[in-house]
Amino acid sequence: MAGSGRRPEHRGPPELFYNEFEARKYTQNSRVVEIQSQMSERAVELLGLPEDRPCLLLDVGCGSGLSGDYISDEGHYWIGMDISPAMLDVAVEREVEGDLLLADVGHGIPFRPGMFDGCISISAVQWLCNADKKSHSPPKRLYRFFSTLYTALARGSRAVLQLYPENSEQLELITAQAMRAGFTGGMVVDYPNSAKAKKFFLCLFVGASGTLPKGLGTECADGEEIHQAKFTNERTRFRNAKGKSVKKSRDWILEKKERRRRQGKEVRADTKYTGRKRRPRF
Repeated sequence: MAGSGRRPEHRGPPELFYNEFEARKYTQNSRVVEIQSQMSERAVELLGLPEDRPCLLLDVGCGSGLSGDYISDEGHYWIGMDISPAMLDVAVEREVEGDLLLADVGHGIPFRPGMFDGCISISAVQWLCNADKKSHSPPKRLYRFFSTLYTALARGSRAVLQLYPENSEQLELITAQAMRAGFTGGMVVDYPNSAKAKKFFLCLFVGASGTLPKGLGTECADGEEIHQAKFTNERTRFRNAKGKSVKKSRDWILEKKERRRRQGKEVRADTKYTGRKRRPRF
């Protein structure tokens, strides 16, 4: 499926569009890396994973492994599926830490029941709405994907699928097939009033339904200007760090504290000493 981290502007099957040239171009594009890092962070945050143990995650449409890099940085394990051989070749060259599987998720998720603690997908699920072959039925392919994904996930876990729907009908089709397969949950929309920052995350629960998280940028009615500024700030930090903040740096610590605040956890206030290293004593 090859999640590229940007809105698809093309038709046709992804395994043909993401050829060797396109795969390398996307993976070397700092803007793509930046966006992919942000959306991966948000998707993993919405999974609500336990902090006391590493988890095994499924990355649907893993592409060249940019999302997997973030999962690995967070201390989790992952298996990635993608339909593009060229994208997976780049992932192998990059020596990503996850295991990789060449597969069309429209044929189903080929793993044993309850294997995964969660699933993320970045910019990939909307591909299943395309009928690239005469034999393709988008509703059937979506249902096959969601029903087998439901089986592969552990009870009480979540799937968070970031997608770019072309229209409301496509969004309804995707959501309806997910609910038909047994999932509960719904759509989380970050920065709904911003044309550029707006992102759709289909947040799905397996088993007992949980409380749907709030979208970012929805707390304050004043403003797109405020939320857009905050979004731009985050992008600047990632750009300066070439894709992600250096571990244990001030930016890395501030980002982690902000994620904990959004999860409703108690966090110490930020001060000028946050992230500052002590000088050695002699």
